[in-house]
Amino acid sequence: MRHFLSGLAVAAALAAVPAPILAQNPFEPVIYINNAAITRYEVAQRQKFMQILGAPGTTAEEAQQALVDDRLRNHAARQLGIVPTEEGLQNGLEEFAGRAGLSAAEFTAALERAGVEPQAYRDFVSAGLVWRSVIRERVVPRIKVSDAEVDQELRRVVETPILSRVLISELIIPAPPGQEQQALNLGRQIAGANLSSDEFEAAARQYSAAESAQSGGRLAWVNIDNLPPALRPIISGLRPGQTTQPLTVEGAVVLFHLRDSQGTLRPGATEQVIDYAALRLASVAEAAALAARTRSCDDLYVQTGQAAPQVRRQTVPQGAIPALIGQRLATMDRDEAGVVDYGNGADLVMLCSRQPALVADMAEVPTTALPDDGVEAAVPDTNALPTREAVRDEIFNRKANAAAEAYLAELRAEALIRRP
Repeated sequence: MRHFLSGLAVAAALAAVPAPILAQNPFEPVIYINNAAITRYEVAQRQKFMQILGAPGTTAEEAQQALVDDRLRNHAARQLGIVPTEEGLQNGLEEFAGRAGLSAAEFTAALERAGVEPQAYRDFVSAGLVWRSVIRERVVPRIKVSDAEVDQELRRVVETPILSRVLISELIIPAPPGQEQQALNLGRQIAGANLSSDEFEAAARQYSAAESAQSGGRLAWVNIDNLPPALRPIISGLRPGQTTQPLTVEGAVVLFHLRDSQGTLRPGATEQVIDYAALRLASVAEAAALAARTRSCDDLYVQTGQAAPQVRRQTVPQGAIPALIGQRLATMDRDEAGVVDYGNGADLVMLCSRQPALVADMAEVPTTALPDDGVEAAVPDTNALPTREAVRDEIFNRKANAAAEAYLAELRAEALIRRP
């Protein structure tokens, strides 16, 4: 299976892409966008360039759409007065070529040997550079990430089991020279059909060239760490019943279907840190009356008036809370108040917040408990979690990418696009 799971390096692909046959008039316009022409030659160049970058099944229509989007990006940049400098462009060319372990000059020479003109490379990098500047100027200043969003994302991470084993099925479509596109089209058709596990097995029996085809592509349980590094995030991103998009490797197109997965919670994930308030009162009736008119932990201080200094507010691990109060808090929502009856008096208790101990530790939530009271024991493995800064950056980038796509869609809607 290792043969099929190994990806093709960009540098190796540079020498492998055949030159497409150009139309009789390569410089004939195929589409106009805001009165600027995109020629058949440009489409052929972009198509070949994208194939070299690891998308061998790129069609002329996909290359044309990519060029349209780049024209829109350049148009938006010009409206803001953004023009790439020669130094900035050269740095961009070097950075992009560096991903293939080459210098810009070496990458350009390799492209030329594969039939791609240097200008196609420069245009591609230039459009990306100015678009990033557009996004920084127009989109980024509007994006905010709140502490509450970071806490929510961290809670989701903490409560999501760490994937340890997966049960997958494979479907390997042969793609001999000259038949790569047909194999990719079949792979896309299968991936886009949202097949159930039984349906995927039937497809594997019909189309797969792997030894596992007879068993419907079914593989045994495999530890996630035993998968190739490039494949782990792809499989980890699936939910049971989902299929990957086609993966192109040398001589084949591969799909994987996740049948089941197993994982374990992080140590400390089930522990909580509780922020709560309590006030001792003379009777259950008095405590119930105060609870009825109190709307939040902050409001409790207002409602108690002169007795506000007697309110005991603490942020502690669950294990440090007295049993009766802990039992009462267990059933409560945030800013909900209740009463603990002691017979000769009562406590009004109010839940201010609860969060996983791991998240509380990362947020450096101050506690009123002593250092040896169990807070540290509740958060034994923070190294397994992303930092708050990393989570904030991830949320920010997600919002920025969504806003950038929305802006590009807006530019498409406003553009004058026509065919000759």
